[in-house]
Amino acid sequence: MSDLHDLPLRDDLRGQVPYGAPQLDVAVRLNVNENPYPPSDALVADVAAAVADATRTLNRYPDRDALGLRADLAAYLGRESGVILSADQLWAANGSNEVMHQLLQAFGGPDRIALGFSPTYSMYPDYCRDTFTHYVVVPRRDDFSVDVDAAREAIAEHAPSVVLLASPNNPTGTSLPLDTVRAVLDAAPGMVVVDEAYAEFRQAGVPSALELLGEHPRLVVTRTMSKAFGLAGARLGYLAASPAVVDAVQLVRLPYHLSAVTQAVARTALTHSDELQAQVALLRFERDRLVEWLRGRGHVVADSDANFVFFGLFDDRHTVWQGLLDRGVLIRETGPDRWLRVSVGTPEENSAFRAALEEVTA
Repeated sequence: MSDLHDLPLRDDLRGQVPYGAPQLDVAVRLNVNENPYPPSDALVADVAAAVADATRTLNRYPDRDALGLRADLAAYLGRESGVILSADQLWAANGSNEVMHQLLQAFGGPDRIALGFSPTYSMYPDYCRDTFTHYVVVPRRDDFSVDVDAAREAIAEHAPSVVLLASPNNPTGTSLPLDTVRAVLDAAPGMVVVDEAYAEFRQAGVPSALELLGEHPRLVVTRTMSKAFGLAGARLGYLAASPAVVDAVQLVRLPYHLSAVTQAVARTALTHSDELQAQVALLRFERDRLVEWLRGRGHVVADSDANFVFFGLFDDRHTVWQGLLDRGVLIRETGPDRWLRVSVGTPEENSAFRAALEEVTA
């Protein structure tokens, strides 16, 4: 039987490995920034009823443009951010990964450049590779903020078609001031994508880039229902932008890309947003407790507006990671050397992490 090396694979894919964090069966899994709280019984019942209704018409293709879902997402963002949006400014796909992929398909491509700021989300290079877009990175400052002068210089040098700004950033958890986003928008000749996958977890008073949409027709803000809504298994991401941007991504989306079941699940979850926001408040509280505890033990901790905490500095982070795993706690070994990332779990999971870390670093 032939193996991968025998296939006529693209040369740029040879030697590559698929994206993925370890999926291990341990007692405490705090490595992929999931919401630790499962859906409530009420949400489960409502989703089951909505899926049953959708199942009755599965012999037909789903709403190709997901118009009802997009209207519901616009209403949700209006409540969450105070920014009034219309359905034609929203677009949804299978996770924010597919949304980002579609954006790079539409605005990237051969002989085009996407600019990012490292360290940041590890999938950005893959989106660019898949769409034959050249990826250029600018280092962040030591505090993981974006140096505006360095950003302007890189934009002037490379004239990127797409600039990728994660806020809150993954893996560091740091948010960008709107003045930084404005400066990049003013300098960039192409699209500016602000990835707000963790936006619901930001500290009180930290604004969303959604506030800038009315001023900047080339701005795109991406979100997900995987984190704050606890729907990682449902795969629903979305963007907010000008209607012209939504028209552009529809040129590259696959036909009927969003199933009727996915649309039904997402729309039902949106009706429970108040209940889910209460979980978000608890996770924020637990995050801030965790940051304070880590700093009190002498660790360096990045300011976090997300549902995870980036901390260090370790002479041998892998030994610390393995020591935690040996004690039944799985976190993420990612980002710059000497740093680790831990997702915020339930109070019990966070307590288990603290106890295990104390043992490992004693």
